[in-house]
Amino acid sequence: MTDDMTTLQDADWRGRLTPEQFRVLRRHGTERAGTSPLNAEKRQGIFACAGCGQPLFGADTKFESGTGWPSFFAPIEGAVGTTTDRGLFMARTEVHCASCGGHLGHVFPDGPRPTGQRYCMNGVALRFEPKE
Repeated sequence: MTDDMTTLQDADWRGRLTPEQFRVLRRHGTERAGTSPLNAEKRQGIFACAGCGQPLFGADTKFESGTGWPSFFAPIEGAVGTTTDRGLFMARTEVHCASCGGHLGHVFPDGPRPTGQRYCMNGVALRFEPKE
């Protein structure tokens, strides 16, 4: 990553992202459940931010949550940040890329061991980099 992603304007992001990626990453959208091919991804590798390429989750932390979105029990240390999302008449914990600030999804306290967390991510906000 050579650009300072935190200073990019909307026009720059629109040039780098598909319309759906822009809607999710930059406008806090949510993709429809069950639409991401990353739900079925089982290979070893890294799930990175589709906006800036920051490695976010190792494939060894992915699990089948039954929610229709790729889910993980832990991010790579320092890769994500969280904020409180008070939309939809409730408080949830939003997850964003620590590098570019892109909206990735939400984290919930109903995941598997060892963390008990479910990082429920929008597949369109991720890209998979298989281990070679």
